Amino acid sequence: ASFTISLHKADNTTVTMKLKPGLSASCRIRMKYVIMSELKIKPGDNVTFTFTCNTPEKYFISEIQKNIDCVSGPCPFGDVHLYPPGLPRLNRTYIWDVKASTKAGLELKFSTSWLRQIEPGETCPDSVSYNINSCIDNATVNIGTFCRNGSVSRIKLLGGVVMSLHLPWHLPLTTSGFNIANRASIKRLCIIESILKRESSITLMSPNYPLGFPEDELMTWQFVIPPSMRASVFFHNYSLSNCERKEERVEYYIPGSPSNPEVFKLSDSQPANIAGSFNMSLQGCDQDAQNPGILRLLFQVVVQHPQVDENVTYLVDLSKEKNVTVTIHLEGWPRHIPLMSDPICLICKDPRTCDHVLTLTSGAVYRISFLCKDLSRLRITAEKGIGCMDIRWCQKKIYSLSVPKAITRLPIRLHKFIWKLLATDMINVEIMSPSLKLQQNPEQRCNTSYSYSIVSATPETELNVGVFCPGGSIEKIQMRNNITISLRTSGKGLINESIPQDLKMSFVPHIKEECIFTVSPNPKAKVYLQTPNGLYGLPPYVSISWFIVVPSKQTARLGFSKDRMGIACETGRAYVNIKEDIRGAEEIVRREDELLPQPRNMLHNFWVNVSNCRPVDKTQLTLQFWVTLADKQIDLGIIVAVAAGAAVLTVIGLAVCCVKKKKKKTQNPMVGVYNDNVNTQMPGKKGLFGRERQNNESHVYAVIDDAVVYGHLLKESNGSVSPEVDVYRPFDGPVGSLPPSPPPFSFRKDIKRSSNTEEEPLPLTDTDQDTYTFAHQKSGQSEDNGDANKKDKGDTSVPLLENKEQDGLVE
Repeated sequence: ASFTISLHKADNTTVTMKLKPGLSASCRIRMKYVIMSELKIKPGDNVTFTFTCNTPEKYFISEIQKNIDCVSGPCPFGDVHLYPPGLPRLNRTYIWDVKASTKAGLELKFSTSWLRQIEPGETCPDSVSYNINSCIDNATVNIGTFCRNGSVSRIKLLGGVVMSLHLPWHLPLTTSGFNIANRASIKRLCIIESILKRESSITLMSPNYPLGFPEDELMTWQFVIPPSMRASVFFHNYSLSNCERKEERVEYYIPGSPSNPEVFKLSDSQPANIAGSFNMSLQGCDQDAQNPGILRLLFQVVVQHPQVDENVTYLVDLSKEKNVTVTIHLEGWPRHIPLMSDPICLICKDPRTCDHVLTLTSGAVYRISFLCKDLSRLRITAEKGIGCMDIRWCQKKIYSLSVPKAITRLPIRLHKFIWKLLATDMINVEIMSPSLKLQQNPEQRCNTSYSYSIVSATPETELNVGVFCPGGSIEKIQMRNNITISLRTSGKGLINESIPQDLKMSFVPHIKEECIFTVSPNPKAKVYLQTPNGLYGLPPYVSISWFIVVPSKQTARLGFSKDRMGIACETGRAYVNIKEDIRGAEEIVRREDELLPQPRNMLHNFWVNVSNCRPVDKTQLTLQFWVTLADKQIDLGIIVAVAAGAAVLTVIGLAVCCVKKKKKKTQNPMVGVYNDNVNTQMPGKKGLFGRERQNNESHVYAVIDDAVVYGHLLKESNGSVSPEVDVYRPFDGPVGSLPPSPPPFSFRKDIKRSSNTEEEPLPLTDTDQDTYTFAHQKSGQSEDNGDANKKDKGDTSVPLLENKEQDGLVE
């Protein structure tokens, strides 16, 4: 097919057809007898030509440029037509180059379909795009690239403009879709008007984006919005230049605002929940000539209906909290950033300050609201710090690890609450759950609405203590190093306030083990306990202990879930130690190369300790054991033996009574009087008393001849009166306290495996040292001799047993 193009000279239009870049000349243009790869038709030409192939659209593009001079003559204002007609069906670009004075303004008004700005490199769905450039003197500024079907209705420019329309070869478009009008000077680079009639979201960019905005320039966006709608502005990408004078800023003119214009930095949270239309302007600065930098901006405007509960505010009182931050955000934050096409969901700390993320800090009271149709998309993450640098100020304090009610009462799901417990090297942390207690859950699933994840960390290592659910048997956990406790929710994420949170913590002095668990097993269930760090295994050279409380009327049964530890040590040894918490109890020790103990009964409170070595590669120490409780069974044989023993003791007691009665009838009774001059110091036990026996008031009795005590009565009766018998005065003064409870079992790194270890003799208590000594006074001594005896520091009395031996007394 042949094509004829005739151009009027007055139209000042040029048509160029040329090969697409990078293609070979497989198809050419034939004009009469001339074959060419490019054809240029100038104003006033009349040309007829054909193509040497049947599909020229695959090889050729056409470019139609019309020059319009509005400086030397009148401008052809009005609708802009696609001229000339009859062009071949090629991908074509129409260019209108309009030259105008900077004292006047040009307006591009889009009639058929408004425009939508796209980022550089993005394409339009229908392949129809507009590119707009502003020409001031010799400088050209790219206002932007736009697709059809948007909200941009008008663009006003200062000076000239170069407007391009790109059309695909298959689209039979006959109109340009815009017109040019003359306007007064706008005194700024450009004004872009956007009309938003319904709920929508648009993205706009500063001129030259992603390159720099012109130095010390000003431009404005006008947003026409119904008064019943609400608009919010969000900056998604921006950068600042290096200013020598002035300051880069954003100004808002909001009808009805008492402080127009409202000035914001690009780093500020921008206004939200704006009712009706408003203007937004971007102001540049005078840049540093040596290092100008780049001012650029990409932002989003979201328009939506007022929310049903937009006037509902929620009180968040953090005035009494310390070191607490509360962040309300979209689900998946911060890893997932919401797309600009996602439905808007905003959190507002005042009617005009809203954002996708809101952070609240302790020490203040907030009234927040939500611009979000679906609050289930929002989450709360909170963090609280507790520290101790001096144990003298922290040791007696008990801190509650509970989520403040100001957070739980919000209509937002609590995602995570983190407590960071910080202390110096010699201060450790004790976590307690007195009423609910904790349950170690290796599968990391809890039947309750929340669970605790506990991690002990140092700059070198991190020990994942485990995941714990409320409602178990672990009363407390003592840990070294800095601790992080994370409360995570499941399901709806709301904590049931009918079940009080009883987790507490305190700072305690240094402990040897990395971690000590205190466990009070549930008598109705089997309690499973596991070494920390889960599947990754216990870190090298780490020691963990469990103290299991066994009620007095019950017995515990301890068993391991596997036969061996399942590791091989590269250096050191791994041990499992079991010992009841009573004096003289047998200690059970197993190495990593030995079988673990079989299930066994434990009659008293007991300890289980696991100490790791440095395992060889690909082996990890992960150990699980279980504990059950049962009532103690009373053996019938024991009852019979006890009864028989009682009967034997009764017979012996009767026999002793009979002997004593007979003795009283056959000898004169001894009378006990107090003698403070008796040496009662036990050989080999020096230093048990703080004072010498002769210097304190020890309760020592001496038995002397009753004739001396009652001698004057005997003289009066001529020796015919017998004295009273068996007069004994018991001591009623204070005696020593009971011995202290034995200290808890402490595991050592080097454990002696010998079973013949001798225990040290038990120290005497104060009661053991309250010695009573009975003695006869030697015949011939009078009462006056007692004064002389007091002056003598030695022992002047003869013990009763020695006296009997010397006198040959035999009963």
